[in-house]
Amino acid sequence: MPFVSAISKIDFPHKLDQQFVKEYVRNMFADDFPLVARLIDAFDNTEIKQRNFCKPLSYYDLHHNFHEHNLEYIRISLEYSIKAIEDVLVKANHTKDEITDILFVSTTGLATPSLDALIINSMRLNPKINRIPIWGLGCAAGVSAVGKANIIAKVNPDAVVLIVAVELCSLTFLRNDFSKSNFIASSLFSDGVAACIVKGDNHPSEKRMQILTSRSKLYYDHLDVMGWDFLDSGFKVIFSKDIPTIIYSYVKDDVLSFLSANDLSLNDIKNFIFHPGGKKVLTAYEESFGFSGDEIKNTRETMNDYGNMSSGTVLYVFEKFLREGFQDGYGLMLAVGPGFSSEMLLLDMKN
Repeated sequence: MPFVSAISKIDFPHKLDQQFVKEYVRNMFADDFPLVARLIDAFDNTEIKQRNFCKPLSYYDLHHNFHEHNLEYIRISLEYSIKAIEDVLVKANHTKDEITDILFVSTTGLATPSLDALIINSMRLNPKINRIPIWGLGCAAGVSAVGKANIIAKVNPDAVVLIVAVELCSLTFLRNDFSKSNFIASSLFSDGVAACIVKGDNHPSEKRMQILTSRSKLYYDHLDVMGWDFLDSGFKVIFSKDIPTIIYSYVKDDVLSFLSANDLSLNDIKNFIFHPGGKKVLTAYEESFGFSGDEIKNTRETMNDYGNMSSGTVLYVFEKFLREGFQDGYGLMLAVGPGFSSEMLLLDMKN
């Protein structure tokens, strides 16, 4: 079975206390958004303590058009992708020349040639690497990428598949958009870069994190639940208050169906590697799955320490399991995203 060998993550130099960001946004919106006083507590209700930002807050004092934001997206994505890749290669005990495939995941900026091409060119990776840029899956893309890497490594047991997830959510912030959605997004989203190595079966080693199988699900007629509205000024966030309700209504049953297809039940899962989404999403997971303890402790603490970094967040959660420890047994990765969609992945985890 293919396996996850190593994960690295980026702590940006502009990591900030949530209370500091709260006061900054309060002042920014005070004159033009009458609901500030009523909605400012959203910053506290997220339970986020720190946010990962790729730029200092002073950058957001000024209006930046889409072109300016996107140039920064490309520059920062390339710089920190290389840092994450160099780190994960050391952890996985591989050289850059051994990478056979690269999956680049993002939904917060645009580049053609895609960022994987820029990475290959800048790092002078093997020009024959199989490239798969993945765009538009949003928060679900981190789990999806691991699932796709698993398929590649099954076909080629010699594969060393590199996943890079980059989400610079703060660069989608619209300085002159005084809407409720933009205000709420400013309380939740942040920036993250993560890299992951998945290896095929022919690599001897520590097969601690074997990937067993994965499943994707698209829910009909929920296309407007989350995503982007593309404006002349940039990306305007769309997310519905119905997301927790959808988790209650659909996601639990699909997870149980996925596990049942593998002769497992929820009680067989020892490690829950979930994308946090937000406090209400975590509550929906806890209540719908009937968690009695702190089964999603690592997910919650990752959200507390970083904020919602879209697709990369679940890899930060996974990295925390690898760094701080896990229980022997099955692991379940889960994330939801635009579509509305869910991505699930089953692991066999051994210390």
